[in-house]
Amino acid sequence: MATSMEKRALIVRGGWTGHQPVETTDAFIPFLTEQGYDVRVEDTTAVYADAGYLAGVDLIVQTNTMSTIETDELRGLMGAVASGTGLAGWHGGIADSYRSSSDYLQLVGGQFAAHPPRAPREELAGEAADNFVRHTIEIVPERADHPIVAGIGDFELTTEQYWVLTDEYNEVLATTTLAARDFDPWHRPVTCPAIWTRQWGEGRVFVSTPGHELAVVQDPNVRTVIERGILWASR
Repeated sequence: MATSMEKRALIVRGGWTGHQPVETTDAFIPFLTEQGYDVRVEDTTAVYADAGYLAGVDLIVQTNTMSTIETDELRGLMGAVASGTGLAGWHGGIADSYRSSSDYLQLVGGQFAAHPPRAPREELAGEAADNFVRHTIEIVPERADHPIVAGIGDFELTTEQYWVLTDEYNEVLATTTLAARDFDPWHRPVTCPAIWTRQWGEGRVFVSTPGHELAVVQDPNVRTVIERGILWASR
């Protein structure tokens, strides 16, 4: 049980198991505990409808891909963030959670649209790795001193590269540029936000699109960004 001095973190996880929601969130529980959080884990979004409980939560870490959310649950989540509860997450667990909700999209500031596959001339196995491409996460120079990315230079990953639909309200800390290859239907490179923050009412939102699976969140750069983002977002 949390004491009056402890901070409270709620982990909400589920959805598509290919994103390893259990394994990836478990990887951050020791960090949260070390930072003084009492951690509660839920495997459904039902807890979002409990406004009384959420009022005492400092941080929500969500990884819940391609799922659905009830109207009262979404209302509770948005109300909590607007009142100061932080919301943080990575990859599809936050940027591809509730596709049918434009309100949720407005809250988090980005919706997964695609992850381009490897070249068709390569041998594809009909699995997630078919969409793993080598790409660069580029820190926005004007944001290089932000506490989430300070001291981190551009870095490369071989994993899904997210094309996200977004808006200008985000504070973009890092981007990634998707190439226009000779077999792609788009005609020029497309630069998308890869790491961003967003202010919503009294609350803060943090999103990292890198984070497809445990191996990605364990990359030293990604891990550092997520840990810092979690703390930045928290009340």
